This record gives sequence, structure tokens and C-alpha cells, in this order.
Amino acid sequence: MNLPNKLTVLRILLVPFYIFFLLMPMIPHHYLIALLIFGAASYTDHLDGKIARKYNMITDFGKFADPLADKIMILAALACFVQLGLTNAVVLTVIVAREFMVTAMRLVASSKGKVVAANNWGKAKTISQIAAVLLILLLQYILELGTLGAIRLDVGGLTPVFGIIGEAALWISALLTIISGVIYIVQNFEFIRNAK
Repeated sequence: MNLPNKLTVLRILLVPFYIFFLLMPMIPHHYLIALLIFGAASYTDHLDGKIARKYNMITDFGKFADPLADKIMILAALACFVQLGLTNAVVLTVIVAREFMVTAMRLVASSKGKVVAANNWGKAKTISQIAAVLLILLLQYILELGTLGAIRLDVGGLTPVFGIIGEAALWISALLTIISGVIYIVQNFEFIRNAK
């Protein structure tokens, strides 16, 4: 297994740690720890692709596992946010539906010997999702610092404002998710039309 593929596997392995710290409010600074782990996992996404392209280490495993690792990382974050009341299930459902549709189309294309590579819209979708998750974690950590008395902050007044900012970021990423999904389907409709 080459280095880019190891980084992809590492991204998947970091997910349980991110979930653990995010869902453990009794651990001080748990949002910061979750933010750092999620940030590190997100950086491996950038790094594995860069290394694979620069050193010609692109593999079939990487083509399959890299987008899968992204989906696991993002969907785990959003599921935790739903559980914590930081977003609603509609955003999660929209993103899950798109991911299933595009993955199903990729599987059909793969069965015909074709690889549906990520395009710029798909990359923009992933970046927007990562940015939204990181923003929400940062905002929640600021509120946590206020609750801990580490900074002077009107937590009660800022909680709804931070909630609106985080929700807006997620809806922007959901919109990009829908747009990228439609573009993938239109560009690769031949695989759906000719599926048996």
C-alpha cells in the first residue's frame, strides 16, 4: 500500500476518535480536540491527492477509497451534529441521498469498466462541507470557552447567532452538494440509461 492510500486509510481511522471527543461534553475542550482531529483528517484528503498526482501513485484502490473516506468523515460529522442538535436531519438526508446516488452511478460505471472521476463541482462540494464542519466546531468551542469561564462571553446571546451561522454554512454546502450531484448525473447519464 503506497503513502497516499495509507493517508486515506488514516482518514477513516480518525473518524471514531473525532466522534468520541465530539460526543463527550464532560471532557474539557472536547470541541477543540474534535476540531483538531477533523482538521487533521481533512488535511490528509488534500495531502493524499497531491502526493498521488505528483509522484504518479494513483491507484484503483485510491480512486475508490478516497471519496469513500470523504463520505465517511463528513457523514459521521453531520450525524453527530444532528444528535447534538447543531443541525437538523434534512441537511444530513440531502447529503446522504446525493452520496448514494453518485456512488450507485459510479458502481454501475465501474461494472462497465469506466471510472467516474471527481470533477470541480464535487471538489467544491467536499471543501464546502469540510469548511462548514470546521466552522461549526470552532463556534461551539468558542461557546464552550465561554461556558468554562475561560473568556468573557454572553453565551446565551451568542448561541442562537452561532447556530444560524453554522446552519447557513451547512445549507450552502447542501446546495453545492445538490448541484454537484445533478452535474454528475447529467454528465454520466449514459450509465444510468444503459443500466441492465
